[in-house]
Amino acid sequence: MEWLSLLLFALLFIALLIGFPVALTLAGISLLFALIANLFGAFDMAFLQSIPNRIFDIMGNETLIAVPLFVFMGIMLEKSKIAENLLTTMDELMRGIKGGLGIAVILVGMLLAASTGIVGATVVTMGLLALPTMLKQGYCPKLASGTICASGTLGQIIPPSIILILLGDVLSSSYQQAQLNQGIFSPETLAVGDLFVGALFPGMMLVVLYMLYVFYQAIRHPDKVPNHIGNPVPAGLGLRIIKSLLPPLLLIFLVLGSILGGLSTPTEAASLGAIGALLLAAINRQLSLATLQDVMRNTTKITAMIFLIFIGAAFFSLVFRGLGGDDLIHDLLSDLPGGIFTAMLIVMAIMFILGFFLDFIEITYVIVPVVAPVLLMMGVDPIWLGIMIAINLQTAFLTPPFGFALFYLKGVAPPELKTMDLYKGVIPFIAIQLGVLVTIAIWPEIVTWLPSVIYNN
Repeated sequence: MEWLSLLLFALLFIALLIGFPVALTLAGISLLFALIANLFGAFDMAFLQSIPNRIFDIMGNETLIAVPLFVFMGIMLEKSKIAENLLTTMDELMRGIKGGLGIAVILVGMLLAASTGIVGATVVTMGLLALPTMLKQGYCPKLASGTICASGTLGQIIPPSIILILLGDVLSSSYQQAQLNQGIFSPETLAVGDLFVGALFPGMMLVVLYMLYVFYQAIRHPDKVPNHIGNPVPAGLGLRIIKSLLPPLLLIFLVLGSILGGLSTPTEAASLGAIGALLLAAINRQLSLATLQDVMRNTTKITAMIFLIFIGAAFFSLVFRGLGGDDLIHDLLSDLPGGIFTAMLIVMAIMFILGFFLDFIEITYVIVPVVAPVLLMMGVDPIWLGIMIAINLQTAFLTPPFGFALFYLKGVAPPELKTMDLYKGVIPFIAIQLGVLVTIAIWPEIVTWLPSVIYNN
């Protein structure tokens, strides 16, 4: 009766496309399927007896405590006008470079990604601040919108990324499960910090390639990118650079440096980041009781939504496993011609397509637990697999017509920005991301070398 697991997955996918709430859909359809399959003797209800333990494990997971802390940090930084000050200063600094404002947008997106790790907040913030300025200065709407969307999605891959935290939790369980299935009863562990380190080089590659593309457009098509070289540099720029750049850089160093240096876990570093965000808001005179209440309220909403999806996904994974879905997926992927290459190609293609319709949290907690143990049993490196999935989902964030970053930007864009211009503008950046994905697939050492050096793996 393994085919029932595929029917479960198909109906779940249809329900999500219709627009039913994700967490309730995961739990509701899974329970309904369990009851129906039990009537036909195809499902043992004993599987559901572990639901309380699953929920207890989720709520007591120390790694996942980092999620509300990083969400708090991101929202607080959004309220503290750091992005506005950064963008203004970086624009002034880049006036001597062709395409300077576009490059400044990418650099600010990188810094915000490393400070907040929240894609939606970065895209909306940059859309409100940078897009009107770029259009006013004469930037091509396609290039302007594409640059903002692409730089905003850097929060998917540059640590501290929420998706890397969630992927680290899921892949850690999948890695241990794969080793136990292979008869290894002292399994190696995978930490979120491993994914953070592994993501550094790919993230920097994307930043550099984005900037090179904007610079190329400025030289090749000067009509699309205004030239402000020669404009006078405003007085006091050096002091403003220190005031604008130093606080977020210190915060990034505090959070990432403590993780990479082995001084703290991601959860402990997230608490430092939350405190640092509070201090920056206070320094910028943006901290008030009303602001704090607003940040806390939004943090609670986002965190509750994420953890409710975790619980719904626990129902789905148990029912899927009880219907024999794990064995079915294992047989399908293991029997493919071409071995690991074909299996990875199919999994990446499926995730890329699903990324048009589903949020990264849904894919992380529905798809990854199903396919990851099989791939890991086939010998795939867990860190490399995590970064491949993260970049894949980042690309899906940009892909028309359902890319979430496109919706974020369109929601705050001026009326003169046409939807088709937005779609066309992100295509070159999608090509860049796919190029990086292929490069990492060919040379996994880009991901695995730094973690092996830092952690002596």
